[in-house]
Amino acid sequence: MRTPGIWRKSSYSGEGDGNSCVEIATTRTHIAIRDSKTPARTPLTVPAGAFVTFIGALNADRLAAADVR
Repeated sequence: MRTPGIWRKSSYSGEGDGNSCVEIATTRTHIAIRDSKTPARTPLTVPAGAFVTFIGALNADRLAAADVR
């Protein structure tokens, strides 16, 4: 996958300049993920479908944890 040129920061990037976060970039078929503190390093690249499944699982865990409280 060619590295995309447009990176978006996480909405949970933290206070201040928001440099402690994850950034993602998308293509039609893949999602690239990188650490905003080291943008020159090779990003982790996954198929888009796998990323959607991963995020869905994270949200399900978060909702289940909220139900326990």
